[in-house]
Amino acid sequence: MLGILFLLLLAAALLYRLRWRRCGHAMVALAVVLFFAVGCGALPRWLIRSLQSPYDVEPRIAWAPRNVIVLLGGGTVVAGDEPLQPSYFADGRVLRAAQLYNDCKATGQECRVLISGGDSQDHGEAESVVYGRALRKLGIAQADLLLETRSLTTWQNAQFSRPMLAAYAPQHTVLVTSGIHLQRALLYFSHFGIAPQPVAGDWVNARRELVPDSWNYLLADAALHEYLGIWRYRVYNMMGWNAPKAPPLGA
Repeated sequence: MLGILFLLLLAAALLYRLRWRRCGHAMVALAVVLFFAVGCGALPRWLIRSLQSPYDVEPRIAWAPRNVIVLLGGGTVVAGDEPLQPSYFADGRVLRAAQLYNDCKATGQECRVLISGGDSQDHGEAESVVYGRALRKLGIAQADLLLETRSLTTWQNAQFSRPMLAAYAPQHTVLVTSGIHLQRALLYFSHFGIAPQPVAGDWVNARRELVPDSWNYLLADAALHEYLGIWRYRVYNMMGWNAPKAPPLGA
């Protein structure tokens, strides 16, 4: 978002240099309005609402005899000399996956957690391995963890999870990721023939501020990233650039 503001001001400077003063004034005014609309929370709140509001209420889950909870990676962090840890934006996902696993086990049904995420940050260890370590500390048995360690993007999360899901053949699949990320993730998983039940691991809210706040710029960037990913998918489909759609899993 700050990049967009910079481009607007750069365009204004060029227009002033060309002596198109009215156009330059308009660009500066637009940059100022955008600066406050984002920083004070109005724009990111609007952008986020349509992304995560469908998942504001935790759904009821009818656990089947065989279930898989797919947990998507959200980064890792280096914590001094300690082993890698789930990032700030992944803790909610990990906790929600553990809660769902315990709910499933409490019904007496079979349940696995498929963690999808490679080393997209070059930290030396796949996200799925790091999250698996955290889930074991939360009481999940190693035998119930399936690790997909190659994916570097959400598209690859779906692509590389499909064969693992096909091998396990679950009767019910749940997808856990951040609420803001679920729409795009569901779109990509659907492309590979996977129709999971979505559950948000966390939600975000913009702050209502009189003075622009950096948190709101972060949320605006995150929301734009999701919208661009959705639009890119649709454009690529229209142009025939995506891989062919896979048949429904289990068909």
